[in-house]
Amino acid sequence: MGQEQAFAALAAQLWARFTQSPSDRDLHGRSESHFAPMPPDAVAYPESTHEVAAIARICAAHGVPMIGWGAGTSLEGHALAPQGGLSVDFSRMARVMDVRPEDMLAVVQPGLTREALNTELRATGLFFPVDPGANASLGGMAATRASGTTAVRYGTMRSNVLALEVVLADGRIIRTGTAAPKSSAGYDLTGLFVGAEGTLGLITELTLRLQGQPEAVSAAICAFPDMTSAVETVIATIQSGIPMARIEFVDGESARAFNAYAGRDLPLTPHLLVEFHGSEAGVKEQAERFGDLVADFGGAGFQWAHRSEDRAALWKLRHNAYYAVRALRPEAAPITTDVCVPISNLARAVEETAADIAASGIPGPMLGHVGDGNFHALLLPDPAIPGDWDRAKALAGRMAERALRLGGTVSGEHGIGMGKQGYMQAEHGEAWDVMGQIKRALDPDNLMNPGKLLRQN
Repeated sequence: MGQEQAFAALAAQLWARFTQSPSDRDLHGRSESHFAPMPPDAVAYPESTHEVAAIARICAAHGVPMIGWGAGTSLEGHALAPQGGLSVDFSRMARVMDVRPEDMLAVVQPGLTREALNTELRATGLFFPVDPGANASLGGMAATRASGTTAVRYGTMRSNVLALEVVLADGRIIRTGTAAPKSSAGYDLTGLFVGAEGTLGLITELTLRLQGQPEAVSAAICAFPDMTSAVETVIATIQSGIPMARIEFVDGESARAFNAYAGRDLPLTPHLLVEFHGSEAGVKEQAERFGDLVADFGGAGFQWAHRSEDRAALWKLRHNAYYAVRALRPEAAPITTDVCVPISNLARAVEETAADIAASGIPGPMLGHVGDGNFHALLLPDPAIPGDWDRAKALAGRMAERALRLGGTVSGEHGIGMGKQGYMQAEHGEAWDVMGQIKRALDPDNLMNPGKLLRQN
C-alpha cells in the first residue's frame, strides 16, 4: 500500500515523467552484466536537484527503494532493481552548468556523458580525461569510481572529482568539496560518495577537474612473441618513468577477435597499444625510449598512428573489445571480470590467470589497463555445455582470490555491485562492517540502491 501511495504522489509531481510502462521498466532492468533482468516497479525522469529531493522525500515516507540510472553500462549489476522500487533516470539532467577555463574545471549534471562533455569543451583547449571506453554518464562514473585507458596518466574518477551535490535518502541536499584545488577542512565526503555505487545518495551535480589538450599526441600498436615479454615491457616502462598517456595490453585471442570484428590483420600474439601526450619534442623522446624497451623485450611490428583519425580508429578497436570478443562465441553467456594488483606482481598475476583459463577449456580473452596493474578477462561459457557456467564462475573467483593473495583488489574499476560482494570480507575485514555503519547512519531504512556493495543482512 505504501508503494502505491508513493507512486500516486510521484505521478502527481512529475506527470508524464513518471512511468510504470513495461517497456520503461524493462529497459531499466537490464545491463551489460551476466545478471538476469531485474526491472524496477517504476521509473522517474527528474529535471532538477529539487525534483530529485522531492522524489527522495516521497520514497522515504513510504519505504520505496531508489536506484540511480545513468547509461546502463555497468558490469556488476549496479543499476538493477533486485528489490523492485523506483529507478531514477538522470537522462534529463545532462547539462554543462559551468566551464571555468582559468580554474580548469567544469560543473555538470550527472546524466551528461563523458563524450558529450568533451564535445562541449572543444573550443576551450581543455578536456576531461577519464575514459572507461563506454560512453558512460559522469554521475555513474563517479558512483562506480570509474577509470579506464588514461588512468595511468590522469588518474581515476577519485582524483578528478573536486566536489559533488548529493541528495540523501531523506531528501536533504548536501554539497561536498569546493572548486579549490585542495582542502584540509573536515572529512572527505566527496571521496566517500565517489565509489559508493549509489548506496549513500543520488549524485545531482559534479565539479570535475579538466586537463589541457596536449600539443602533440602519438599512438602505436606493437606485437610481442608471448605474454610475459609484453607484460615485462609494461613494468619496465612504468618503472623507467616514461609518462605514458595510455598503455593497454591485449592477448592473442583478443587480437583474433579484433581481426574478425574490424577487418584487421594483427598477428595472433599479445599486443600493447600505447599513446603519448606532450610537446612535439617530448612525445618524440617518449616514443623513442619506449621503442628501445620494446626491442629489448622482443617486440616488433610497430604501427604508428599520428593523425587524429588513425588514433581514433586504434582506440575504437580497443573500446569495442567487449563486442569483438563476444562475437567469437555468440552463443556464450559472458562473464566479464577485472582485478588490479601492484605493478611488481602484474606479470605473475597475468601469467597465472592465463594458465588457469587455458586449463579450463573455456575461452577467456584477456586485456586491460596494465599500466596501473588492472586487467580483465571476458569469459565465454556456453550455456549448452553442462558445467561451463560453473567453471567460468570458479575461474572468476580464482582471479579475485589471486589478486588478493598478490596484494591487490578484486576490482580495479568495475566495482562490486551484486557480483563481488562475496570477496569484500576477505579484502576489507572489519572495514567492511564500518562501511555498513556509514550506510546505516545516512540511510537507516536501506532505500538507496539496496542489495549492492555492502553486507546483506
